[in-house]
This record gives sequence, structure tokens and C-alpha cells, in this order.
Amino acid sequence: MKTLFDKIWESHIVKEIPGGPSILPGGQSILPDGPSTLPGGPSILPGGPSILYIDRHFIHEVTSPQAFTGLRNRGRKVFRPSQTFATCDHNVPTREQDRPIEDPLSRIPIEQLAANTKEHGITYFPLGDPSNGVVHIIGPELGITQPGMTIVCGDSHTSTHGAFGSIAFGIGTSEVEMVLATQTLLQSKPKQMLIKVDGELSNGVCAKDIILHIISRLGTSAGTGHFIEFAGSTIKGLSMEGRMTICNMSIEMGARGGMIAPDQKTLDYVKGREYSPKGELWESSVKRWLELRSDAGALFDTVVEIDAAAIEPMITWGTNPGMGMAVNGKIPPTGSQVAEKSAVDMVGAEKSAVDMVVAGKSAVDMVMDGKALDYMGFNGGEQLLGHPVDYIFLGSCTNGRIEDFRDFAGLVKGRQKAPGVTAWLVPGSKRVERQIEAEGLGEILRESGFLVRQPGCSACLGMNEDKVPEGKYCISTTNRNFEGRQGPGARTILAGPLVAAASAITGVITDPRELVNATGSDNPTGSDNTTGSENTYNSKSANTK
Repeated sequence: MKTLFDKIWESHIVKEIPGGPSILPGGQSILPDGPSTLPGGPSILPGGPSILYIDRHFIHEVTSPQAFTGLRNRGRKVFRPSQTFATCDHNVPTREQDRPIEDPLSRIPIEQLAANTKEHGITYFPLGDPSNGVVHIIGPELGITQPGMTIVCGDSHTSTHGAFGSIAFGIGTSEVEMVLATQTLLQSKPKQMLIKVDGELSNGVCAKDIILHIISRLGTSAGTGHFIEFAGSTIKGLSMEGRMTICNMSIEMGARGGMIAPDQKTLDYVKGREYSPKGELWESSVKRWLELRSDAGALFDTVVEIDAAAIEPMITWGTNPGMGMAVNGKIPPTGSQVAEKSAVDMVGAEKSAVDMVVAGKSAVDMVMDGKALDYMGFNGGEQLLGHPVDYIFLGSCTNGRIEDFRDFAGLVKGRQKAPGVTAWLVPGSKRVERQIEAEGLGEILRESGFLVRQPGCSACLGMNEDKVPEGKYCISTTNRNFEGRQGPGARTILAGPLVAAASAITGVITDPRELVNATGSDNPTGSDNTTGSENTYNSKSANTK
């Protein structure tokens, strides 16, 4: 029995390094419990490196210049330029994109990307191109991202593409050079984790809340060394946009990446896009893609089960995504004694491995970090509802898709942005920008006092003009709330589009359910909230609920 990850990984192995093959004859996975021996062969260490073929390689202006320089110094060319796609996104301004970029730190890398892609014959979507946008948004939009692929990019949130049933992960600059030169990558097979989310989401809860809930519960290191498959009726009920949000943030719990098995929603999304298969090739692809799922009884190293009914709208209070809580909750009290005692008690009671991960996370990550509290200006035991906010940011590869703008516009419609709040609404691509206007969302937002900017990574990170000033609070739909992430001294509070919209209207941290319930609106989450039977999976560690 094989997992979805096993099936894709094994089909992409070009060569297994002596002493480190990960597959036994017949395709059975070697368990990472210790050395195994092939019949008549040498001892084999589990998790050893393999050379993998890479189907798709995305590049942008930040991590590619050094890789191209390396190729040039070695006298090499890009091996398969048709498999690499480029866009500029990190350094681009989100206003007046038709004008020259003044800041040389932003302009030069973009100029280098244009020159490098032209020299090597790589498809490039430059600033102003109808297909330009954030790399992890345009890949799926254009049909470049497809099920069953191996996908890499010199960007940690490449995990986004795993929502299509692909192995997608971020790589370093030296690895970018290796893929450009050989279309392969040397990798060791990671462990595997299954996170099942079942049940119906409550009103006002969206995909971002699901993943923030998971990270706040398990911690930022629970996925270290693992690739995560997300499953369960709640995940199946999400739109493709919602699934991308989930996989996008899988790395924020330390995982190598995240993935979701393809289904009819996946096929409907991919079909007819520019780079999607056509005609007979489409039919054969569909048949192959629908076989990409974990077998009943497939073995995972860890299985975690989450009750969707327990998930509420989420915010973060600290300086990593694991420092999160329900929007109406309270920051954990100062001091680690209670949580440390809980962890010790669980060990003494011989609790499951995942239970102890949760306990350890409570003791290490969720217990008050004085440095994080001082940076954020919060106190242990404090409730953040009603706390003033200065900036609202809707966008990024996490929440810059059309569904996110629909949700945001749906909540602010007929209301006005709070005075004193600066709102940056940044579509993730030119396509999303066009959809916003075509669907009338732009008019709704303008009538409510908001302006839609031009596509780019924007305030997700302080690499362009969109920086949050020191000491200011920003409700951000991005993926990281590290110190200085949005600008020196900026205070980032991660949240979903609904919390961001509600807070933009009131000017303070607000539970979106208060506004949703006040208007009698339906749950604007993009989730079908469907339930259904799931395969039964086995775990090498005990299950937890």
C-alpha cells in the first residue's frame, strides 16, 4: 500500500545513490526504523538520497541571479528551458507599474531576470504582462501546475502547488542552479504525516483559519522532516483556492511541503487553461491523475485528526505563526510552569507521540515568549478583541486569489473603511486584478473606501515599497509574522480575509462573525463544507483527535 507521496516520488526517481535507495523490489517503501538489506545486496539506509526528475521549475528575481551566474561560470546552458517559467514579484511596486522602478535594489534584479531568461530561452512573464503575478498564483492560473508533478522554486512557499496533488517544495539558490543545469535534484525522502480535518466549518471560518488552527495546536516544528498530506471531508469541501492556502502554510509548521489528492474540483480548475493538456492528452492525463491518492491502509509516520467544528476565526499574537489563538481568545498567561507540568504529566502517562508533540508545543512555543510579547506590545492573558489596528493587508501567495477578494468584498459591502486605517488590497496576479473588476468587486471596494493596488508580493515582506512603519499593527493575510517581516519594527497579526475585512471596517481587531451574523450572511468561505467517507490509514505512531 502506497501513499500519494510515495507514488509521485517513486515515479520520478532517475537514480538511487549507492547506499541510499529508498525503494525495495516490488515498490514497497522501506520503513525509517533502521537499516534494511536487499536480498543478496548491501545494507541500505532508509531515507537515503535519490536523484529526482523535476517537471516544473519556477524562478523569480530574488533567488535566480546567482544561479545563472553559476551556470555562466561553468560554461553551461539551461538543460530544458521549456520546463522553467519565470515571473517578477518580490521586488515589484504595486503602484504605477508602467513607470521605471527607481530603487536600484529592486530594479537591478528584475533587469537581470529579463536578461537571463532571454539568454536561455525561458518563458518569462514580465511586469505588465497579462500573465504576470506572484509565482505561486500564476502557476496554477496558467495550468503550468498539474497533478502528479514534481515542482520546485527558490521560494519556501512553493508548497502551495501541492494542493493539486503534486510534490512541490522550495529550494536554495545552489539547487536552483542544479535544476537549471540538469532538470534533476538530489533529495532524501522525507517522513510522511497525514492531517485529517473532518466536519463542517462554522460560519465565518475560512481555509486560513484551518491552517492557523493546526499550526497553533501542533507548533512550528511538528512537521520537521515530514511531507504532509491533508485529507478529510473538510479539506475535500474546500475550493482549490482554499486548498492552496492550506498547502501554502504547511511549511510554517516545519514541513517540507503539503499536498492534497486531486479530485473532480482539481480537474475542473485545471481544464482549459493555457498550459493544460488538450484533446486526447487531457483524457489520458485525467485517467492517470485520478489514480493519485493514498491507498487504503497506506502507512504514515504520523496521523493527526482535527475536528472542524472546533475551529474558530484565528489571529496570531506573537512573532511566529504558531503563536496563534481564536480571535475571541486570550493570549496564554506568562510563565511556562503549567504547560511544562502538562508535558511531563503526559510523558508519565505514556501518551501518544502526537499528543506529546502538542504538549511540547504548548510548553515551548505557546507559553509566553517575553521577547515576542515585548515586540508586539501585548501582555499574557490579554484578549485582543477591540485592539486598534493601523494597517490591513489583503494579498500574497497565501490569500491573494480571487476567492479572497470575494470574501473580503462580501463582508465590507455597504459598509465604510474605518478612518485612520490604511488598507493595502493587492491582487496576486494580473488575472485576479481583471477578475476583480469583471465581477464588480472593485466597485464594491471603492464604494467602501478601499483601493485595489497592482499585483505583487507587496507587504508580505519588506523587499519593496510597501512597508508597514515601525510600531504599527497590521492585520495581514500573509504567512509569516516574524520580527520586521513587513518592515523594521512592524507588528504583524496573521489572519484570514474575513478577520481582515471586519477589522478594516471597525478599526480594531474584530470577530467577523459579529458582522456576518449582523447581516445574516451565509458563510463566505468558498468551502462546500461537504462530508463524506474517507479511506482508513495506518500510522506508525498512535492517532490523536
